[in-house]
Amino acid sequence: MRRMKLRRLVPVLVFGVVLMAQVPGEVEITAEPHHHLALENPYVRVFKVEVEPNSATLMHRHRHDYASVTLGASEVENDVAGKPPVALKLKNGETRFSAGDFAHIAKDLAPTPFRNVTVEFLKDEDAKKTPPPKWDEERGLQVLEGGTKEILFVKDGVRVSDIQLQPGGVVPKHHHAGPHLVVAVTDLELRSEVEGKGSTKVQQKTGDIAWVAGGSTHALTNTGKQAARFIILEFQ
Repeated sequence: MRRMKLRRLVPVLVFGVVLMAQVPGEVEITAEPHHHLALENPYVRVFKVEVEPNSATLMHRHRHDYASVTLGASEVENDVAGKPPVALKLKNGETRFSAGDFAHIAKDLAPTPFRNVTVEFLKDEDAKKTPPPKWDEERGLQVLEGGTKEILFVKDGVRVSDIQLQPGGVVPKHHHAGPHLVVAVTDLELRSEVEGKGSTKVQQKTGDIAWVAGGSTHALTNTGKQAARFIILEFQ
């Protein structure tokens, strides 16, 4: 009798194992095919993300806090493991902070590709254990000559700003004590006048990133014929 019950139970167990194997599992962000690693250093790991219309990423885990810069208006569904799906309408250049240690699927609901730049803060755990750094400004809008600079947020010792310049617009002379990351929201044609080193041309395409070492003082001018917009992430 017991043998008969076991014989009936074995096919059920095998069937259950097969079903479990067919459920898509969680992958590391580095193994998610829509996330393309563009830069890695002791401060950040930067991914360029692109999801085609009516498609989705694999379930992938974010182990670090991160900022995401949206490139182009889009509508996505954010399916966080263990939570109800959330539909998001994102604007071009919209920059968000997300606390890490969660897994999710991103589905593109728009008729155009969903694109962003995801910047992981690799020193997030260290930042949580130490007093937050003091910045001169932690939030606010600064009106520039032919443009604006808006400090969006300070998280994990990183200050994130949105800079928009009309043709000829200028970011006046300022100092970067630590390194910073530039994410181009539009094509950029800038002139950087570095104190003691003269001027250099800065050219980036939409979605390009640039890592700049700290310890410099400079001014920026939009020398292009179109408005320029970029996100700067400053590290202390």
